[in-house]
Amino acid sequence: MKEDQASFTAMLVAYMRAYHAMHDTPKIFDDFLAYRLIPEDKRALIEQYLSGWNEQLNDTEHAKLRSDHTTSSSLMQVINNIINEQKWAAQLFSRSRYAEDTLEKAIKQGVKQYVILGAGMDTFAFRQPEMMKKLEVFEVDHPATQEFKLHRLAELEWKHPAKLHFIPIDFTKESLVTALTSSSSYDPKVKTFFNWLGVTYFLTRDEVFTIFHSITEIAPADSTIVFDYLDTDAFIYEKSSPQMQKSLEYLRKIGEPMITGFNPSTLAEDIASLGFHLQENLSPKDIERRYLQGRTDGYQVHEHLYFACAVVE
Repeated sequence: MKEDQASFTAMLVAYMRAYHAMHDTPKIFDDFLAYRLIPEDKRALIEQYLSGWNEQLNDTEHAKLRSDHTTSSSLMQVINNIINEQKWAAQLFSRSRYAEDTLEKAIKQGVKQYVILGAGMDTFAFRQPEMMKKLEVFEVDHPATQEFKLHRLAELEWKHPAKLHFIPIDFTKESLVTALTSSSSYDPKVKTFFNWLGVTYFLTRDEVFTIFHSITEIAPADSTIVFDYLDTDAFIYEKSSPQMQKSLEYLRKIGEPMITGFNPSTLAEDIASLGFHLQENLSPKDIERRYLQGRTDGYQVHEHLYFACAVVE
């Protein structure tokens, strides 16, 4: 992302979660606050971006939509079309559901702290008051994105939960250990749950491993991390799907390129060397069976996307 700008992808992801919450039944993940968190001018930019996706489609029906997407109803048609065409849309809802389902189980096992790495426009602290009673929550994100979010929260006059803490950090330049331990509210001796969604593919492999290593320094054994990742095939043209190639190209154009994938068959070994036990490694088919089975709206998980849960040893 650009140095002094809030992440566009963070707002795009929130917009898609909001769209799902408002228009889809049944809901995979009900982020009923996300729409309000995005200012009107940013929504317009996102809708323009989504229409750009639509411009890539060439059949007659889609051409008709391109010629008339100024009304609310036809804009919804465009967005719905993109959701069905671009498999990555379903991952946005299912990965959030996966993280919060896993967090709920972890709370029953003694987790007291919740760290959201690359929090973006996350609404957990305002949407889950019952879980908030049991947790200290830390939103860790790039300073520009976090400043944008704090400004928006002030505009909305949402009451700031006492147990919610904002930690600014540039993952490519600063230490997670330093950032978290600088907060008097964070306790490195308390079992902690780390949510790391939508981030790994934007960092280098070394930067990803640095974050894993940092977690073992600031969290005790049995702390948990949930993360998503792309397989290495996503970045090999001959093996990558057309949808993936299109996603990579668009993200390059807006200055937020995806650059890193991992081999699912060696992930357990990779993170074992960093002090983690890989507890779960969900393939696209696993994710679809768990969250999309029986749906009739065409949702699919991207064939290059995986969800994983690992525990500090």
